Amino acid sequence: MADSRGGPLVLGIETSCDETGVGIVRGHTLLADAVASSVDEHARFGGVVPEVASRAHLEAMVPTIQRALKDAGVTASDLDGIAVTAGPGLAGALLVGVSAAKAYAYALGKPLYGVNHLASHICVDQLEHGPLPEPTMALLVSGGHSSLLLAPDITSDVRPLGATIDDAAGEAFDKVARVLNLGFPGGPVIDRWAREGDPEAIRFPRGLTGPRDAAYDFSFSGLKTSVARWIEAKRAAGEEVPVADVSASFQEAVVDVLTRKAVRACKDNGVDHLMIGGGVAANSRLRALAQRRCEDAGIRLRVPRPKLCTDNGAMVAALGAEMVARNRPASAWDLSADSSLPVTEPHVPDPHAHDHGHDHFHELSKDNLYP
Repeated sequence: MADSRGGPLVLGIETSCDETGVGIVRGHTLLADAVASSVDEHARFGGVVPEVASRAHLEAMVPTIQRALKDAGVTASDLDGIAVTAGPGLAGALLVGVSAAKAYAYALGKPLYGVNHLASHICVDQLEHGPLPEPTMALLVSGGHSSLLLAPDITSDVRPLGATIDDAAGEAFDKVARVLNLGFPGGPVIDRWAREGDPEAIRFPRGLTGPRDAAYDFSFSGLKTSVARWIEAKRAAGEEVPVADVSASFQEAVVDVLTRKAVRACKDNGVDHLMIGGGVAANSRLRALAQRRCEDAGIRLRVPRPKLCTDNGAMVAALGAEMVARNRPASAWDLSADSSLPVTEPHVPDPHAHDHGHDHFHELSKDNLYP
C-alpha cells in the first residue's frame, strides 16, 4: 500500500518483555519511537518478573500510543495498519500488546499484523540503512536469544542456522554482573567497566568453538560458570576482584565467539554482508570487533543505532510496514500470543485469508469506531 508520501503508515506495539514500545513508521522512515520501560521495577529482583512486566504494560499502553501519535504528527485514523509482537516472549506481557492492538485495529477498521519479535529485530535496520539485501544474514543477540538467521525474505522466509543451546549472550551478561554485584541489567554496566579493563587479562573459555562443535550454535553457560568460579576463588583467597579486567575478559570471550561464527556463516553461505541486532548489539566492543572482522573478510556490516537494537515499537512497525507494502495477508481477529513462536514464522496470517489482499479484514469495522 505504498503511497506518494513514502509508503504505508503503520503503528507497531512491542510488549514481549519489560519495555512497552510503540513505534510509527512510514515505509522505511521512522516517525516516532516511544518507549516506557519498567526495568527499574525489576532491578531489585535481579531480573524480569513476568507479572510486574504485564501490569506495567497495561498501565503504559494508552499513554505510550498517544505519545507516539503526537510525536509522529499523525492521527490514529491516518494509519494503514497495526502491527504487534505476537511472540516469542513472556506470555502475559505479549497478551497485553496483542489485546491492545486488536482493540485499536478493530475500532479503526485497519488490518492487524501479528509479527515475530526476532524478525522485527532484523527488519528495524531498514529504518537506518535502507532496504534489506536479499538474502540477509543476521546475528541476533539479546537477553533471551542468540541466533544466526538467513532471511531470503523477511516477511515470509527466515531460516535458523544456529542458536544458543543454553544461556543467551544477554543472559550471561546479567548473571556475571550479578556475581560482580554490578546490578541489573548487566549488559550496559559490564560494557562500561570493560572500557577500563584488559580483555587479555584472563583467558576465559570460548564455548562450542572446537572442530567437532556445531558451527553456528552458541553456548555461554560454561563461560558464565568459569567467570563465577574465578571470582569465588579470588574472594576465598582474600584478594580483591579486578572488576574492570573481569568485565573486559568476559566480554571479549562473548563477542569473540559471536563475531567469529557470524563471519563464518557469511562466508559459508556466500553472503557479503552481516546485520547485527538485539539488545547486546548495543555493546561497544561487539560493534568494534564485528567491524574489524567484517572488513578483513570483505563483508559489509549493518548495525542499527543502539536505541533501535533494544526492544522497541519501531522494529515492529518496520516489519508491519513491510507486510503491508508486500500485500501479505493480515492476521485474524482470534490472533493469540505465542510465547514460543518460531522464527520461521515472521508473521501470523489469517489461515482463511486469500490472495486478494486484506480488504476482507475490514468487514466487521467499516464504521471506523475510533476517530
